[in-house]
Amino acid sequence: MPLPSHKVTICGIPELSLHCSVGVSHVLSIIDTHEPRPPALDHYSTIEHELIRFDDVVAEYPGFEACTPDHIAKVLDFGERVHALPDSHVLVHCHAGISRSTAAAAILMCQHAPGHEEAAFLKLLGMRKHGWPNTRMVEFADTLLERDGALLRGLLAYRRALLQEKPHLSEVIRNIGRGHELPV
Repeated sequence: MPLPSHKVTICGIPELSLHCSVGVSHVLSIIDTHEPRPPALDHYSTIEHELIRFDDVVAEYPGFEACTPDHIAKVLDFGERVHALPDSHVLVHCHAGISRSTAAAAILMCQHAPGHEEAAFLKLLGMRKHGWPNTRMVEFADTLLERDGALLRGLLAYRRALLQEKPHLSEVIRNIGRGHELPV
């Protein structure tokens, strides 16, 4: 099965109000555990909304709530509801629209498209100018979807393509403590 036909938009909290009049049918919010509910979500009150809370970390750290398989199971349950409406338009957002939201968008695109994981991740290149999907989320999704590393290979292909276009991002990734995620 090819990539899903539904539209996917990615943004951060500051951009939420820009998308409230463009036909969004579903909103997936992934925000920090202590982040207040963004007031801009009130503009989406009549559509399906899923709020999932965990911090943007890629490992267990004291004082932070890392993503768990249960969080990703909620993303996949949301994806089932989106997939049930082929002409849906899902808006996925996290705090900045860089890590958790890009991972979730790729996961949603991969969910019903086994064998097209690389294409789903590469599609992110045209959706966000400098996303860096959360590795932990992708690892859990790969396991839950039983893809034997296909999502991780798609993530790696995306990162290689992104860094080929924007090599300066390597330094940014190192500076935020995620240099171990850079492709070798």
